[in-house]
Amino acid sequence: MTKQDIGVWDVCTNSALRRASRQLSQLYDDVLAPSGLKITQFSLLSQIWRSGDASLKTLADLMVMDLSALGHTLKPLIRDGYVELVPDRNDRRVKRVELTPLGARKQEEALALWTEAQTRFEKSYGKAQSDALRKSLNIIAGSSFADAFRNA
Repeated sequence: MTKQDIGVWDVCTNSALRRASRQLSQLYDDVLAPSGLKITQFSLLSQIWRSGDASLKTLADLMVMDLSALGHTLKPLIRDGYVELVPDRNDRRVKRVELTPLGARKQEEALALWTEAQTRFEKSYGKAQSDALRKSLNIIAGSSFADAFRNA
């Protein structure tokens, strides 16, 4: 086997994960297309729905994103009226992210499509493997793993 026969994803965990993530995002995007949302936007709307009126910082931490990436992803959702930024009642410097009624309806509409994508994934990959994969990925996305990685 020559080095041309091996992709970087064969030796680099991060590259393999990013490659798989891009493919899976494309597949989910195709299923979500009738809603007009990308999977990244649906995931963000869903996290906002679950979090209530989280601050930008809290939402960024939950999504494991930096604030600038979060702001970039929020812009079209704000523009389309699905999300609004409101000042915190106690500290006006803190911005909270809220789902608008239109955003709640859009999230609900996209949820049915997401359920279809999720069902397809589990049929293709296997239910037990899907559960195990999510568990592993949630460990990697956690702050304990990041601390262990930095200290290794």
